[in-house]
Amino acid sequence: MILLHLMYRSRRWSLPKSRGFPKCLEAISKPVFGHPNPLILKGLKRVLKPTLAFSLALLPLFVSLYGCAGVVSPGSGSSDTFLLSGTISPQSIGNGTTIALSGPASASTTGNSSGNYSFSGLANGTYAVTPSRSGYIFSPSVQSVSINGSDVSGIDFTASQQSTHSVELTWQASTSIVVGYNIYRSTTNGGPYARINATLITPLTYTDSSVASSTTYYYVTTAVDLAGVESEYSNQASAKIP
Repeated sequence: MILLHLMYRSRRWSLPKSRGFPKCLEAISKPVFGHPNPLILKGLKRVLKPTLAFSLALLPLFVSLYGCAGVVSPGSGSSDTFLLSGTISPQSIGNGTTIALSGPASASTTGNSSGNYSFSGLANGTYAVTPSRSGYIFSPSVQSVSINGSDVSGIDFTASQQSTHSVELTWQASTSIVVGYNIYRSTTNGGPYARINATLITPLTYTDSSVASSTTYYYVTTAVDLAGVESEYSNQASAKIP
């Protein structure tokens, strides 16, 4: 069972405490794997109900798009490779932003003067694309991309200046045997949600620092068991950034 708490941190602002609600730990969902406990806001006592063909022989490939280059090691066992591309906006921020690729191949590139980037020489498989630049956050923070016999384009991100705010998430451990947890976030009430952690979370806490001002975020969490099976979403909790 999972119980997720959220505590908003800024210099002087915190989520108000509610009164008149029962203690949060008195509400427990069914103790079976596949349905986490409710999420709650840390500092509040109200429990939210669940709503839930040519080989280059080990030489790296160098590819470019308008002067933007990514280096990818060729995959083995296949002569078919493909292109993954996208744009970082606004253009002024995309220019010089670092984009990392992980999965069957790993590589890094930077956005060009138009904010465009690309990776080529990619074999079929599922990749994670993550942009980064000091002082900025990106929406989404990471994208999972599946290549299956064709090029993939439109893997776009939007950059905004990083605020000093963060959202702290904590939860109770599942009573089932699990190997870790995932945190999902959306700016739309009820989703769809996107995973914000790159790897499984093993501690019972996570700080989301990639939040923008004047935005409300909605969070759910899941647990993953030894077989890699992921539970259903927990109920949703939210945090409003001023």
